[in-house]
Amino acid sequence: MKLSARNQLKGTITSIQEGAVHSMVTIDIGGGHKITSAISVNAVKELGLKVGMEAYAVIKATSVMVGIDE
Repeated sequence: MKLSARNQLKGTITSIQEGAVHSMVTIDIGGGHKITSAISVNAVKELGLKVGMEAYAVIKATSVMVGIDE
């Protein structure tokens, strides 16, 4: 599968916390960095996601906010 999103970060799933509607999936992308995504429980099941699997964090943002400490 090819995607137009350029921010595709490959890593390993380290945790899946399932809620009533959404699951929090954490992917270790190396270098001490982790990305957590909220996806539907159905998506976790359809993709067959399991801890230890390789997966991609695909980021497609339409806006990015920048903040500073005051």
